[in-house]
Amino acid sequence: MLTGGSAATVYAPSAYQSRDLDFVIQFGSRQAEGAQVLSALGYQLSGNFYVHGQNDLTLDFPPGPLSVGGDVVTRWDTLREGDLVLHILDPTDSCRDRLAGFIFWHDRGSLDQAVAVAMSQHARIDLDRIRDWCRRERRIEGFSEFRRRLGQPA
Repeated sequence: MLTGGSAATVYAPSAYQSRDLDFVIQFGSRQAEGAQVLSALGYQLSGNFYVHGQNDLTLDFPPGPLSVGGDVVTRWDTLREGDLVLHILDPTDSCRDRLAGFIFWHDRGSLDQAVAVAMSQHARIDLDRIRDWCRRERRIEGFSEFRRRLGQPA
């Protein structure tokens, strides 16, 4: 499943461009097969990332299960184009993922990305779910700033 800044780029491409693709995949006992497939496509492991000589984007495979703070992600969007299928965080979880960078590591760029996703996908954002998550994470002040940035009363 596509996550992180690369998911934010899908939802708000004019506001943010990620230079890496973050996928959470459970290779399980087939991890070696996954590495072989990537190698056959021309990717090589460099530290924790896969790089390709003809592609500026890096591939990262953070360990699963996919979660945002203390919440395991159990729903997602599926984008299709012809025979191609991409599972991606839904817009609300993309906001939560980007807000996590802000509320846990004080990364203001992550807040900017969360706001961009929320503004571009406003009809699909569940602010109550984001607020409840911030409350569970004991970071409600981060939600208040997020709401202010959206032009809504905190």
